[in-house]
Amino acid sequence: MLYREAGDFKTSYVADSQTFPIAFDRYRYWVVLAVAFLVVPFFITDYLANALLLPFLIYAIAAIGLNILTGYAGQVSLGTGGFMAVGAYACYKLMTAFPDVNILILVVLSGGITAAVGTAFGLPSLRIKGFYLAVATLAAQFFLVWLFNKVSWFYNYSASGQINAPERTVLGVAVTGPNTPAWASYLVCLVFVTVCALIARNLTRGALGRQWMAIRDMDIAAEIIGVNPLKAKLTAFAVSSFFVGISGALFFAVYLGAVEVGEAFGINKSFLVLFMIIIGGLGSIFGAFAGAAFLVCLPVVLKLIGVDLLGWPTDLVAYFQLVIVGLLIMFFLVKEPHGLAQLWRLAKEKLRLWPFPH
Repeated sequence: MLYREAGDFKTSYVADSQTFPIAFDRYRYWVVLAVAFLVVPFFITDYLANALLLPFLIYAIAAIGLNILTGYAGQVSLGTGGFMAVGAYACYKLMTAFPDVNILILVVLSGGITAAVGTAFGLPSLRIKGFYLAVATLAAQFFLVWLFNKVSWFYNYSASGQINAPERTVLGVAVTGPNTPAWASYLVCLVFVTVCALIARNLTRGALGRQWMAIRDMDIAAEIIGVNPLKAKLTAFAVSSFFVGISGALFFAVYLGAVEVGEAFGINKSFLVLFMIIIGGLGSIFGAFAGAAFLVCLPVVLKLIGVDLLGWPTDLVAYFQLVIVGLLIMFFLVKEPHGLAQLWRLAKEKLRLWPFPH
C-alpha cells in the first residue's frame, strides 16, 4: 500500500517530469545511497569488494557509456574493450608522468583522452551504420589492442609488456597499489559511478538526449526537423567513450592494479559489456546497473551452487554460465528488447494498480 500516487500532488512542470515522480521511489533512492556510502564501507571485506562490488561498479560505468551510444543513439559498437584499454593506458602514462597529481583528476583526464579517441573512431558513423558500423568498431578494438601490445612506449618499455599501477593516495589513504584497503577502493568507484549516472541521466533527459534518440529512431527524419547528425553522433561517441575510459582507468588502477592488454581488454570484454546492456535493457540507465549486477553475480552464484554445493567440475559450471547468458540474450532480444529494466517497470506498474486488474 506504500507504492501509491494518491496524495502525491504536483504543482509545477518540473515536479511532474522529475526522475522519480512517486515519493516512495525518491525515499528509496536516498536510502540506497545512504546505505551505499555510510553503511557498506564499515562491513565490506576483501572478497566482497573484489568478487562483487568493485567489478559491478566499474562495469556499470562502462555499461552506461555503451548504453548511451547503442541504446540512446542507436550506434552499434563492438569496441568497448579497446576503449577501456585506452582509459587504462592513458591513466598509467599520466600516473607515471605526473606523480604529484591527484589520482581522481588523472582518471577524469583518462576519460577525456578516451573521448577524443572514441570521437575519431566514430567518424565512420557519419557514412555507415548497422552491421558495417559494428565491423568498423570491431576493427578499432583489434587495432587498439595491437597498438598497446606492439608500441612499447605505452607500457614504458617493460620487458613483460605489463603495466602496474603505482601507489597513490586520496586524503592520505591509499586508493591504488597493494596496500589499498577494500573500503577505500570501493568508495572511489562508488563516487565515480554515482557522478557518471547523474550526468548520464541528465544528458539523456535533455536536448542532447532527445537528439540522440531522434537519430536512433530515424536519422533522415531527424535531420529534416533540424537535428545535426554530425553533432549528435559524434557527441554520443565522445560521451560514451568518456564513461568507458573512466571505467577502464578504474579497472586498471583501482581494481586489478596490473594488466596485460590482450587478457584484460580483449574482445571478450567488449561482448561482456554489450551483453550487460542487452540483458539489462537498451536505452535505460537503470538497465546498465541491472545488467552489470546480473552478469557480475551470475558466475559467483553458479560457483556457490554448482561447485561448492553440488560438487560439479568448474569447467561444467563455466559452460552452464555461457548457456544461461546465451538463452537470456535470445529471450530478451525476441520477447523483451528493453530487458530487465522493462520488467522492473512493469512490476512497478502492477504494484501501483494492485489489487485492481487495470
